[in-house]
Amino acid sequence: MRQRSLHATEPAKRRTTLTLPADSLQQAERIAQIRKVNLSTVISEALSDGLRSSAAVERSEAILKSYRKAFSGFTEEEIAILNGVILDPVSSQ
Repeated sequence: MRQRSLHATEPAKRRTTLTLPADSLQQAERIAQIRKVNLSTVISEALSDGLRSSAAVERSEAILKSYRKAFSGFTEEEIAILNGVILDPVSSQ
């Protein structure tokens, strides 16, 4: 008997049990029904989207922390110059 091989791009899967809020589960079930996919697909996609979003926030916070650390010795005026911010109005003649 020949075993089905997993594609290189297909992630490994594991079965688990989740406890979800009833309203979230109902919404996921409606989405699955509308899209004609199974509930696992909808929940997996939602979880993946949430994890990607969370990772993006973490990266942004790390960059901001590094930026603050790198420029901590500068005055506000020096930082404004580095950022290209002009604080004084320019008169038009």
